Amino acid sequence: MTRPGLPKLIATDLDGTLVRSDETVSAYTHGVLDRVRAAGIPVVGATGRGPRLKELTRNDIRAADYLVMAGGGCVVDQSDPAGPVVLRDERLSAKVLAALLTDLEAAVGPLTVMVEGSDEHDAPLWGDYHPAWPYQDRFEARSRAECLAHDVVKAFVRTADHHVDELLETARQLVGPEVASLTQAGLGFVEICAPGVDKASGLTVVAERLGVDPADVLVFGDMPNDLPMFAWAGWSRVAVSNAHPLVRAAADEVTLRNDDDGVAVYLDRLLSR
Repeated sequence: MTRPGLPKLIATDLDGTLVRSDETVSAYTHGVLDRVRAAGIPVVGATGRGPRLKELTRNDIRAADYLVMAGGGCVVDQSDPAGPVVLRDERLSAKVLAALLTDLEAAVGPLTVMVEGSDEHDAPLWGDYHPAWPYQDRFEARSRAECLAHDVVKAFVRTADHHVDELLETARQLVGPEVASLTQAGLGFVEICAPGVDKASGLTVVAERLGVDPADVLVFGDMPNDLPMFAWAGWSRVAVSNAHPLVRAAADEVTLRNDDDGVAVYLDRLLSR
């Protein structure tokens, strides 16, 4: 339930939540986030995007003092005048991923697999081509062996015969949280990260650095990868109206959809109270 006064930290997902369907963020939203920051409330961008997309992410949430990226596996402090400081950088073991994929394919059949192997600016994903992947300009076809030659930021998998939520449920039955962290972010792929990696664990790094209690954090989201931070934050959990049913069910409040600047409208009203 929403607490009185103002939160001490605000974190928002980006794609599907803050960012509109045309992949833009409105001037109105940027202006409201600037007002939040001017009010002394740190802003965090909490996204599934990997560190290879830092520049894009900074442009989409310019007011952010911190970035929680790769679903929590990478945390960046942008408040230091000397330059960004990486506070967390967790990778998924290639050996663990290979065994996990073998077990999952034995249960569900052949998988389309892509990996995020590099944190270099705009580096492509590697792996199996699939026409449903929305970012073909940042993709490079590579063999499974090449993809598993090094530890990765995260992996993406899908099958032809399973809805992503069904595949996620099956994968969680086979793969314990001590092995890997599994979620989905609305792209039609199950996402696989290192164990203990989710947006809540990433935000914990930020909150501890700032001395903020999770009970004083306000969060916004739209997809199942936002559920851990919804369970962690206590001031209020707000879903955009276009959110996945599970996220809407976990929310304290529902704001307008991302295409109607729902996050900014909520924060504008909050600051104006």
